[in-house]
Amino acid sequence: MEVEQGYKITPAPYWAESLTDEELINYSKESDFSQEQIEEGRDFCYLLNKYYVVDDQKNADYALMSYTLTQPENLERASVNDMVLEENEYYEIHRIAVIREGEYIDKLPDTNIKILDNENNSNGGVISKSKKINISIRDLRLYDILILEDTRVKVFTEKEFVRRDFVKHIYVTPDTYWAYGKYYYKFINNRQKKVAYKKFFFRDEEGNVLEQPIEYLEQGAFFEFRKENYINPVDPNREIFPFIDFATESNWKDLSNYIYPLYKDVLEQSDLKSFAPDLVEKLDKLATLDEKIQFAIEYVQNNIYYTYNADEMNGHKPQEPAVTYQNKQGDCKAKCVLLKTILDYLSVPASVVLVNYNADFYLKYYLPSLLSFNHVIVKIHYQGQDYFVDATSRNEFGRLQKRTVLSFCHYMEIGQDKELTVRTPTRFEYPCIDEHIKLTVENGEGKLVLQTVYRYNRANNMRNYFKQTNKKELIDGWNRFLFYNLNYVNDRSEQDIREIFKDVAIKIEKDDKVENEVTILYTATILKPYFTSKEGREFLMYFDHSVLKKDIIEFRHKDSSYWHNYDSERYVIELYADKPIDTKEKYTIQELELTNDYFTYSSKKYIEKTSGKVEISYNPLTNLEITLDKIQPIKEDYHRIGDSNFGLGIDVLPQGIFSKIKSWFR
Repeated sequence: MEVEQGYKITPAPYWAESLTDEELINYSKESDFSQEQIEEGRDFCYLLNKYYVVDDQKNADYALMSYTLTQPENLERASVNDMVLEENEYYEIHRIAVIREGEYIDKLPDTNIKILDNENNSNGGVISKSKKINISIRDLRLYDILILEDTRVKVFTEKEFVRRDFVKHIYVTPDTYWAYGKYYYKFINNRQKKVAYKKFFFRDEEGNVLEQPIEYLEQGAFFEFRKENYINPVDPNREIFPFIDFATESNWKDLSNYIYPLYKDVLEQSDLKSFAPDLVEKLDKLATLDEKIQFAIEYVQNNIYYTYNADEMNGHKPQEPAVTYQNKQGDCKAKCVLLKTILDYLSVPASVVLVNYNADFYLKYYLPSLLSFNHVIVKIHYQGQDYFVDATSRNEFGRLQKRTVLSFCHYMEIGQDKELTVRTPTRFEYPCIDEHIKLTVENGEGKLVLQTVYRYNRANNMRNYFKQTNKKELIDGWNRFLFYNLNYVNDRSEQDIREIFKDVAIKIEKDDKVENEVTILYTATILKPYFTSKEGREFLMYFDHSVLKKDIIEFRHKDSSYWHNYDSERYVIELYADKPIDTKEKYTIQELELTNDYFTYSSKKYIEKTSGKVEISYNPLTNLEITLDKIQPIKEDYHRIGDSNFGLGIDVLPQGIFSKIKSWFR
């Protein structure tokens, strides 16, 4: 069977130290430990050998596994399995078998293998040469012990010189779902360069995280991790899974100097006037630098088609801007280099930076490696501030100061002698959500006007939401939101929301694509506008619970810092009753002013005889980590917001008091 097909059936490699059929039968016998786990309903793995081998031409990931099929869902998953392989990656099948009632049965004759193009990854800008292997095994039965032995081999292409020059492998301790009779992990370094490794979040017997040194593997050396009768003791709800980072020995400066010439050569040879005179002409006609920067960003985002090719991304050599401009397509590197070339023409300082949104938290732990990054964006320095732009985004608007604010902490700038950098946290100049709520009750009927201005990311998201959602859905969404905020969920939860909110209208009142502001106007008539308690008391209430930030209040992790990433908000809430209210009620008049290193919060009340108004302002410092040693005082301040009657509630005076008040004026 040819490797070009994506797989082959072959004996295990010599370094895997494979086992005989008899040895597997012996390893897969019941023990007190296995019986105990199976009785508790835990899936049991009698044996798992995992080896990861690296050399200068390829990586190989080997596994030999023997485990029970005691659950119908496990039987289903084992019977049909899909595996996606990158370009130049292939799958070696060494053994597929079961042990049934003590007898070893070869299941390769009962195995059907199909090779498919991985079309799921071939849209949305992805160029995919990957293959999907579909493996189905006939006649698997409950309580079989399934034995799988295979190797995934990735051979490096010419474009993948970074992968060829540098190892990057993360070993994560196994999921707590499984119990293991024997567990054996082995990393073998057959590369010429030394590989460094470090353990993270391994613990002592009391559960305290151990600080581990960096250790090294010369060529031919290996690291191993052996356990018997093993259940991973990590608490996945409160702790980070222990992991080991393997990377070719290096430092950030050397890595920066390794990659910088690739970009420098391309950028120095690029003259925007020579390959894009029509674009230069359009730029020159714009009146202000703000307009030119906005035009440059939106041109690259919307007119250059985003293609992603894993091999080229890991190659890190960017496409020339002239080619990107001519072909109107490119990957993230190509798009970013073109954008920087345009900004260079405008004399706006900009640089290309490496990020990894998915693993951002771990970058401060990982050993230095270019393979820790999976994306490229542009940093623009303008009027004393740094702004980050993702050139692969689409349908984003606004001058630079009002555009989408990306959420990440760590990056490495492509330049001479650069280091891993922590970005400066963001403080919004304007509210991301700027909302004015006015509810007026006359003759027992409420008129509600809700006007909201969305800015930054919120503006782009709201444009897309209105574009993709029909009118009825929009109205139902706003109605549900208001149903909770007005507290109707607690006095008419069974009622159809459409019977509460009548004559509803919603529209985009204004869309300013320069200031990136979208204004939404919602109006409705509310039947029975007062919330009525079980005792018959009437209230007007409006509480937007998004102010509470419950996720930070409920954060209980032992290892992870908290990613403080909130939007700025401003609310003006006006409630007008058609009956006298209690102007002295302590919660109605309660206010709050809060200032700390991470946010400011202000709630100011204005209470009249039949009405109330509150102005709420929340301005966070966002895009930064709050470490565990600093989080408790911040939680307490967020608790104070929750305890402060954070919206507005006005109490209608009981009917008996109305008569008394009227008598005062007779």
